[in-house]
Amino acid sequence: MAGADVDKDWWRGAVIYQIYPRSFQDSNGDGIGDLLGISQRLPHIASLGVDAIWISPFFTSPMKDFGYDVSDYCDVDPMFGSLADFDVLVSTAHRLGLKVMIDLVLSHTSDQHAWFKESRQSKDNDKSNWYVWADAKEDGTPPTNWLSIFGGSAWEWDTGRCQYYLHNFLTEQPDLNFHEPQVQEALLSVAQFWLDRGVDGFRLDTINFYVHDKELRDNPPLPKEKRSPIIAPEVNPYTWQIHLYDKNRPENLDFLRKLRALMSQYNAAAVGEIGDDLRGLEILGEYTSGDDLMHMSYAFELLSSKQPTAAYIADVFAQIDQVAADGWACWAFSNHDVPRHVSRWGLSDAAARCFATLMQCLRGSTCIYQGEELALPEAEVAFEDLQDPYGIRFWPAFKGRDGCRTPMVWEQSNQNGGFSTGRPWLPVSNDHLHRTVADLEQDPATILHHYRKAIAFRHAHKAILKGTQTDVSVTGDVLTFVRSYGQEDIFCAFNLSGEPGVVDMPDGNWHQIGVELGSTGAAPDGKLHLGPWQPALMIKIAS
Repeated sequence: MAGADVDKDWWRGAVIYQIYPRSFQDSNGDGIGDLLGISQRLPHIASLGVDAIWISPFFTSPMKDFGYDVSDYCDVDPMFGSLADFDVLVSTAHRLGLKVMIDLVLSHTSDQHAWFKESRQSKDNDKSNWYVWADAKEDGTPPTNWLSIFGGSAWEWDTGRCQYYLHNFLTEQPDLNFHEPQVQEALLSVAQFWLDRGVDGFRLDTINFYVHDKELRDNPPLPKEKRSPIIAPEVNPYTWQIHLYDKNRPENLDFLRKLRALMSQYNAAAVGEIGDDLRGLEILGEYTSGDDLMHMSYAFELLSSKQPTAAYIADVFAQIDQVAADGWACWAFSNHDVPRHVSRWGLSDAAARCFATLMQCLRGSTCIYQGEELALPEAEVAFEDLQDPYGIRFWPAFKGRDGCRTPMVWEQSNQNGGFSTGRPWLPVSNDHLHRTVADLEQDPATILHHYRKAIAFRHAHKAILKGTQTDVSVTGDVLTFVRSYGQEDIFCAFNLSGEPGVVDMPDGNWHQIGVELGSTGAAPDGKLHLGPWQPALMIKIAS
């Protein structure tokens, strides 16, 4: 339980390092990363200066969706180790000053979970109502027009119950029924199990998918011009609908309040993943406003397919001011579900450094995905090596998520980059082998050291870490804003282009800081002359 003298606000402005456990470090030579491997490499993460780690699922699972299909919430899959190994990981992380957040998948389970096995046996057993079951229409078709993110109908026929069950993802991932109070109680018990084991918080997968429309109403169509490019609309019709009824239901807030009340007893924090292309920021505001809901939500706006421009980022924060002014975002450029941003945006080294600095200066918390600190590009994975069912189904128009999930590269000790002595579950990219941690450590001018400097800069200034963000404006390709906390004001300017830029300095006595990040200073004429991909960071000095 939380003590009286702990920082209850530790999550606000925190830098979180995401670990994809299959691909981080293999400790036993089977080609699959594991919990003891994570413990082995925690000193590297701590050396970056981050506040917490987020570990993607490691629970018992048949691995149809690589752990996001849970068959036992309260145990570790043998491929990752044991509960004892997890305890070692937590104690090691805490000793290094790192908080531990784990990825809870509460919207659905595996079809191999004991709950679902019982639920599908009949319409009147103790868990018959624990999942979303519905009768077919008169013509035998599914109850609604809802679609699965992985393609096709979100409903699957079950010959035992002679009913359909809902699955927003794979058919092997049936959705839990949050309208059943016992389901909510069971999931709160899962959260408490891990809190009692020492975790400091959760990343909540697909947090806006928990509750479905009880009346089972059809979703309306979405105009073609509004369809998201993130989910390959040319081959997957999921974004052809406005998802009013299969997710984003207002009843979800009641469960989130119960979860927050439980976490508050442990000083734990949560970041919720909001999967919605139309109302993402609005839902972020709904889910994170006040002190009785979620602490922060994972925003997708900077996981965009196209490189964010100064105007785009300014527009994102203008929207936040309108619909989520009292909320708190958690920003990321890369994660385990999208191509790595260095490749996705076609960034040069200078551009990658500029965006790394920008992320650490934006209002909100931030997530760094493993290998991002090495500026790893997206790996090319041959079709015969694919593991991701999403990519296998939609190849070649959409290659899936394996390219961002290949193993982390540590040193050139073997052809696997030091990840494993065995054959890795996904091949190590040859393009990654010259960007290992060991190689980049040797040169203080590499992007690895730049990430350390950017994170250190963030922690050195309360205005950057937890302050307000005002005066967001755009001049050409230059984004400017002011971060403030107490008596500290910091002016930030970022030239997000390969051409020089000029902006006016705001009124006041400003002093250059952030030289270690390439920050420039003001010219005698009171203007900032920014080189390509150059930031300018200035602190206001009292007159």
